[in-house]
Parts: sequence; C-alpha cells; structure tokens
Amino acid sequence: MTESNFARLYARTQRFTLGEPRAFTICAGGERVLFLRSVSGTDARTGVWRLDLADGVEHAVVDATEVGDDANLPAEERARRERVRETAGGVVSYSASEDGKRLVFSLAGRLHVADVDAGTWHEVAGSASAYDPRLDPTGRRVAYVSGRVMYLHDLDTGEQRVLAADDDPLVSWGRAEHVAAEEMDRSRGFWWAPDGRSLLACRVDETPVAQWWIADPAHPQRPPTVVRYPAAGEANADVTVHLLALNGAATEVRWDRERFPYVARVHWSAGRPPLLQVFARDQRAAQVLAVDVDEGSTRMLAEDRDPVWVEPFPGVPVWSGQQLVRVVDSADARALYVGDSAVTDPSLHVRSVVSADDSSVVFTASADDPAQVHVWRWSAADGVAPVTTAAGVHTAVAGAGTVVLGTADMTATGVRFAVRAGEREWPVQSLVEQPPVTPSVALLRLGTSQLPAGVLFPRTHVAGTKLPVLLAPYAGPHAQRVLASQRAWLEAQWLADQGFAVLVVDGRGTPGVGPAWERAIAGDLSVVLDDQVEALHAAARMHPDLDLERVGIRGWSFGGYLAALAVLRRPEIFHGAVAGAPVIDWSLYDTFYTERYLGTPAANAEAYARSSLLDEAASLRRPLLLIHGLADDNVVSAHTLLFSQRLTENGRPHTVLPLTGVTHMTPQEAVAENMLRLQVQFLQQALGIASGD
Repeated sequence: MTESNFARLYARTQRFTLGEPRAFTICAGGERVLFLRSVSGTDARTGVWRLDLADGVEHAVVDATEVGDDANLPAEERARRERVRETAGGVVSYSASEDGKRLVFSLAGRLHVADVDAGTWHEVAGSASAYDPRLDPTGRRVAYVSGRVMYLHDLDTGEQRVLAADDDPLVSWGRAEHVAAEEMDRSRGFWWAPDGRSLLACRVDETPVAQWWIADPAHPQRPPTVVRYPAAGEANADVTVHLLALNGAATEVRWDRERFPYVARVHWSAGRPPLLQVFARDQRAAQVLAVDVDEGSTRMLAEDRDPVWVEPFPGVPVWSGQQLVRVVDSADARALYVGDSAVTDPSLHVRSVVSADDSSVVFTASADDPAQVHVWRWSAADGVAPVTTAAGVHTAVAGAGTVVLGTADMTATGVRFAVRAGEREWPVQSLVEQPPVTPSVALLRLGTSQLPAGVLFPRTHVAGTKLPVLLAPYAGPHAQRVLASQRAWLEAQWLADQGFAVLVVDGRGTPGVGPAWERAIAGDLSVVLDDQVEALHAAARMHPDLDLERVGIRGWSFGGYLAALAVLRRPEIFHGAVAGAPVIDWSLYDTFYTERYLGTPAANAEAYARSSLLDEAASLRRPLLLIHGLADDNVVSAHTLLFSQRLTENGRPHTVLPLTGVTHMTPQEAVAENMLRLQVQFLQQALGIASGD
C-alpha cells in the first residue's frame, strides 16, 4: 500500500497492532505457552495458539477463521472491551487450567471450552450471555457471569448452578465496577482459590450511583442506554468482597470499608492467604490486607500514606515466599519492596511487577531514560540484575522458570516476542502489517525541566525551510507518548509528512520520570500547558526551522483537553487546535481519577475552576475543531456539547464533528481513517499551509 494511503492502513490495522501475539499464559510447569493472535495484520478475528517447549512449534487451538462475528455480544462484555480498549474480534480473552490442557472463552455471549492438545472446541449448552469465564486451576469447573449473576459449571458432569445472585436489579456479582475497570486497571470481579475449591468475588451495588443516559440522536426511535456514572464528588458503587464456597455459601470479607471503600487489587497464590489492596476515598492512604479464608476477617500487612496520593501499581501486592512484595513511593524514588525493605536503589524507577515466586521477583523499570523500559529480576541470592539490556521498551510474562519477553525498539514495527527457558529460546511469529512510513524521530530532553520529547520533520524537508509546528501530546497521567518504540511514532511521522514539524512532549504528570514529577499536577491540571510551551520554545532554539508564527496542537481525551486549553489560554502561541473527546468540565468525569488530582468539587471548588474550560469560552479567538463520539460513556459527549453551547453564547466561531455510534475508542475503520484526514485538513487550513495527503 502506498504512503498516500497510510491513514487507511493505520485504521485497518488498528494502528499496526493486529497480528501481534498477546495475552500470554505460561502453564504446564513452564513447558507450554498459550497466546492470542489475529488472523493477519488486517483481520481482527482472533484465535488461540499454543507453543510447546518440547518441539517449539506453534499450534492453533481455536482457529480464528471459524469463530464467527461479535454481533451478539452481551452488554457487559461490550462494556468490558470498552474499558480495556479492546477493538479486536473473536476470542479476545481466555482462561486456562494450570496444566494447559483445557481453556475456556466466550464467543457472542456463549461459553466455549477447548481441548488444547486436540485443538478442538465446542459451545457449552445453556450458557447464554456468558461474560468473563474463568477456569479453576484444576480445569474441572468454570465460573462466569451472566447479566448480574455468577454461575458455576462443572465441565466433567455438565452440572450448572447459580453461584451468587441478588434479587435487586442494581446488584451484580463477579463484575468490576466502572472506576475499577476504567481507572484502577482492575477489569476482573472474581478470583479462584489456587486449589479450585472456593472463590473470592465482588458484590457491586450501584444503587447509590447517579443514573445517566447515553442517547443515540441518529436513531431517535431507540431508547437511550442507561449507565451508572460516578461523577467526581458523587456516590460510588458499594463494593464488598465475599468468599464463595462451591455450594454457594458466602462469607463477607470484613475490613474498614468506611475508611477504605475502594478495592484496587486482589491476589491469591498457593500456600498463602489472599491479599486485598484497599484505598481511601481521597487516595492518600492504602492498606494491604491478608484475608482469613475461614472467618472472612482481615489483618493489615502494610499501609502506605502520601500527602498528595498513593499510586496503585500493576502486579502488586503479591507474595514471594513468606514475604510481601509491593511498590512504594518515597521522596522521588519508586522502589520495589520485598518484606519491609527496598531492594532497588533510587536509580531505578519501578514500573510494574511481572511475577514472583518463593525466591525471586521479575519486574519492569526505567533507569536514566524514561523512554526505555527494561525487565529486571531480583533474587535473594543475587540481588537485582537486568534481564534485558538492548535499547527499547521491554515487557514480560514469567512463571515456572519460563519467560516470554516482548521487545519494541526503533528498528522495527511492533513488539517481537520470544519464549525463553534457561538457555533455550523460541521466537513467536508476528503477523503485523509493515507500514509504508518509517519514522525518523529525534528523542530529546527539552528545557530546564528536561521534558521528554520527540521531534519529527517531513522526510522531504530541506534544512533552512521554515515549517509550521504541530504539537501532538497526550500529556496526562498513566500514558506515555515519548517511547523508544518505532510504532509509537508512525502516526506522528505521517503527520509530519503532511507539512508539519511534529513535536510530542511528555510533561509533568506523565509516568516514567518520578513520583514528584507525576504529583506536580495536583490541584491544577492546567499546569501541563506550561510544559508544552517550554518544550516548544526549547525545540525552536534547537531547530530554527520551527516556525513559531504557525503552531497547531491536536490531542484526544486528556490530550483533547490540553489542545482546547492551549488555544484558550495561550492564543499568542497556539494558532489552531483539534480537541478530540476532551474533558471540558472535570466535575463531569469519574471519581477515582478526578478526585486523585483535584479532590472533590465541594472541598476544592477552586481547583475545579482552575482546570475547567467552560468559563473561558469567551476567550477563544483561534480555530478550534471539537470531535466527540456520541456513544462515549467514558468522557461523555456532554463535555463537547456544553462547551459548544458556551462558545456559541459568547459568539465564538468553532467547528464540531459529532460521531454517531462512536465510543471513546473510535474503532470503526472508515471513521478512524477519515477523522485523521479531516484533522489534518483543518490544521492545514488553520495554519495556512497547502493541503496534501
């Protein structure tokens, strides 16, 4: 496909992610690896594969060409996919037994079971609207959610029964509430015991949560979708955790839920009590609790406090033998703790914990360069040692002496995966489509703040020729754009080739630098704009071809907020903006995210006023394009509609592009392709440059 069709291919390949192996599970004592992979780099239908270390050969378990479509997904599964940003089809999640011989998954709301060795699979009768099925470790039973009810199905006998249910239609079992899935990175609502004899399950009561309606104006005959949305300062769902016996008997797990209402993490490993990590509403304190599985009582193992906020981290808390593993912020260091002691020094910025066994912990961390992420191992015998050393962004899945390493770098598109066990290594095939654009990016640290950034020029650029500048940030918490990964820069290079010098900056609040860096946005999210301005001026001093008389900015979600903020508050610097799905009024965003940074609207009204854009509508004097999916239940379209109304009331011209049937992800191929083109055309016109694809 030619370079002129990049936008089409970018949409069709889902940003060049289709065909890449993912969702690895190590089982059979480390001798078998299961994973997902779509049919090709342009076909989203996804199936399950196995790789046995005995022969190193990949075998199809569930053939993706036979899985059908996703037309009849349960509403709960659609919501789950939206929360985890899942845009593929077919088998997009699965659960396997410890021996790797059996796995379960849901297709079009029907529960299916696969014989991994035989490569055969079939539907389980009577399992309509099955959501998030999970095998017990022995592979005999599967628990799943249907609607708001948890079921237990015995795969050997065919017996099926209700495991947990309530008559109240606002109470559900085994599901993650909105803020857990969207903001805590907890998409699950139940967990099997290691011996398969019981479960821990969340009971979610949404009665206190405000009811919102997501309408479809393009189809007025359809009733609106009702969602329970916990807006900042308002009530959350009431979440409790219960120990469920296989006969349905339930014991509530007890802790101080008044002080610590949020359930952020649940972990249960063999030979040790289950762990809960619970957070205070203001997120300035969090506790790790051990659960007594006989009585449901808990005891505190650790408590973290921070005057700004305590951060939840992927993969922890977890056990390493008899010692608790967690990640702790202190001063400006993010350290791995085993027991009561930090085992990493301040030179390592810990990102996540991958796995832990009796004597070692595998984790990811950055050293002196936030654009690079490496895999490390700590052991009681050898201390901390790197697993990966080559430049790039590395990930891992580890267990039973086997490691699946993923490597993304500046030399190739996508992530290259390899299975490693001792001295043996097997590559895992990737079917990612090769892009027609190869990015050429200069990774920099800009300004006195040493802001991580990347600068890209058109590949036909002649030095000495002035170029309009396009900033393309996200710049918000929990998302990093400036990475030593080629795929991260594909869209930016294509944008540059349309006639811009593109600048991407990760300012304060973004991950990878340090706790103080992330906490700099506390009480005022609008400070992120200062970093973009500082980086822009520093980049122009370094690259005189950047024309500061023609500067545009585009972004999505938090980046959309930043783009609109830029033309409102700094019109002397920013001459046009595209704001996609922007958060305009932070009181309309959810509790766990917004209150971490701004507190509650009642207690911190000034912080919300400083960060809101509604009252600044009268100051707009630059071209602004607002884009919003009307089916978005994360950043609801009310943000853009209210802002547009306020702009109109103040006589400020602007452009609005409403997208019917589109959520926060914009997965539709034609919409994604043409939305990218329309943004470029708008910015070219705003900055006075000739259009071209």
